[in-house]
Amino acid sequence: MLQINKIHHIAIICFDYKKSKHFYTEILGFKIQREVYRAERQSYKLDLSVNGLYQIELFSFPNPPARASLPEACGLRHLAFEVNNIKQTRDYLMSRNIDSEEIRVDEFTDKAFFFISDPDNLPIEFYEK
Repeated sequence: MLQINKIHHIAIICFDYKKSKHFYTEILGFKIQREVYRAERQSYKLDLSVNGLYQIELFSFPNPPARASLPEACGLRHLAFEVNNIKQTRDYLMSRNIDSEEIRVDEFTDKAFFFISDPDNLPIEFYEK
């Protein structure tokens, strides 16, 4: 029987590496574990962690295709991050000029959440603990 222990990481391909690196590190607070430039692929690979756990690989490639639609394209729908205080999180992001949806409440869990978009319009959800 197959045994999966946990999600190891999530890979994201971005269009503007510098802008996305700033977003994930300076605004969302992910820590850089390793950054490499792969000349043969004209590609950066940035390994990011949160709370000491490796979580995201951020890639750049020349001329990546655009996402088909938001958020209902086939494939990965969105990323969701757990936060302690949903209002403080939204206020912080808005103070950094990040557009945000209004806070909503999940009808099944009664937990508050909202969405933003990363620099490439990948939907990101913040979900209250």
